[in-house]
Amino acid sequence: MNPKWAARMQQHAATLALGLACVLVAGLSSCGGSRKADADEEVTVGVTRVTKKTLSRQITLSSELVPFQEIDVYAKESGYVQKLNVDYGTHVKTGQVMALLEIPELQAQLQEDQAEIKNATNQASRAEHELARYDAQYQALHLQYTRLNGVFESQPGLVAQQEVDDAQGKDLAAASQVDAGKAALEATQSQLAAAKAKLARDQTLFDYSKITAPFPGVVTERYANLGTLVQAGTNSSSQAMPIVRLSQDDLFRLVIPVPESYVRYIRIGDPVSVRVPSLNRTFPGKVARFSVDVRADTRTMHTEVDVPNPERVLMPGLYAEAAVELDEKENVPTVPIQALSHEGNKTTVFVVNGGGEAEERTVELGLETTSDAEIISGLNESEQVVVSDRSGLKPGQKVHPQTMTVMQYQEQNAQ
Repeated sequence: MNPKWAARMQQHAATLALGLACVLVAGLSSCGGSRKADADEEVTVGVTRVTKKTLSRQITLSSELVPFQEIDVYAKESGYVQKLNVDYGTHVKTGQVMALLEIPELQAQLQEDQAEIKNATNQASRAEHELARYDAQYQALHLQYTRLNGVFESQPGLVAQQEVDDAQGKDLAAASQVDAGKAALEATQSQLAAAKAKLARDQTLFDYSKITAPFPGVVTERYANLGTLVQAGTNSSSQAMPIVRLSQDDLFRLVIPVPESYVRYIRIGDPVSVRVPSLNRTFPGKVARFSVDVRADTRTMHTEVDVPNPERVLMPGLYAEAAVELDEKENVPTVPIQALSHEGNKTTVFVVNGGGEAEERTVELGLETTSDAEIISGLNESEQVVVSDRSGLKPGQKVHPQTMTVMQYQEQNAQ
């Protein structure tokens, strides 16, 4: 090989090696500088402040709406359906006549009672006249005896003793007739009162031929037709058939099974929000009554919620969801649930301190809802807590806080 070409090649090789060495040194220097810059760089985190709110917790239970009252309307007395004024879906008011029965036996009995009253009235009138006659006779005979006895005592020998005795006997006999007349009058008056009482009783039974609505509602079932013979519902030995079924439609009840763990929160009068998905509407209700015991098989307590239905839009059997308010605390310091980290029994949050560093603190929680938690200790009002991702955040790390609402944070995560 030409010595000149060999010298040139060695010179080029040395130059290339020096260049590679410079590149490596420069690369190592730049890598080390980048790691140091990352350690000192601030991390932007989403924060929100500790604020005071009113927190409330509720439980949602599902059930079916049932009428507050629902009955099968029976006849008090047996009879034929003469008139039927209602049908499926008919709305009625209290006391409205729904059906009229024909009861021939009671109609005849009423006529007989009226005849007995007329007869008893005539007998009482006759007894009154007899008593008046007896009393007039007694007054005349008593006056005659009084006069004779006075003359006999004032002028002895002028009136014979026999005449005085006869006048006294007639006076006593007339008094007895008056007493007998009074007894007869009382007897006829008693018979008249008994006849009137019998008429009132039969009239009451006949009034049951008018089948009236005991409460306002809607007819949900019709069992009888015109001419149907219905039996008296008071006779347990007969297969009595109801005439209609009546459901109260201005008030519903929602029977919900409250789990054992929430029983202590249930109180009479508590407001309840009743949502009916099929109607896409929510109705106000309130806890009206509960059984005050927990069933052994289900570990729940029978609880009833009254739901007014003034617009008549609710119907029996609709599926409903009842949101029952359990407890409420007013004006307590709170943080969003997203700010909490749980590890065993320990709950922590990251706080941005005055030096712009992330500080991990242990907090004690009170009432928790689906979105917020009450802070009993560990935080002060208006402190900034981190609500964004905290997986790579370390205590003491420099951070740049950016205030955002929890809703904004959730929307960013969704995107």
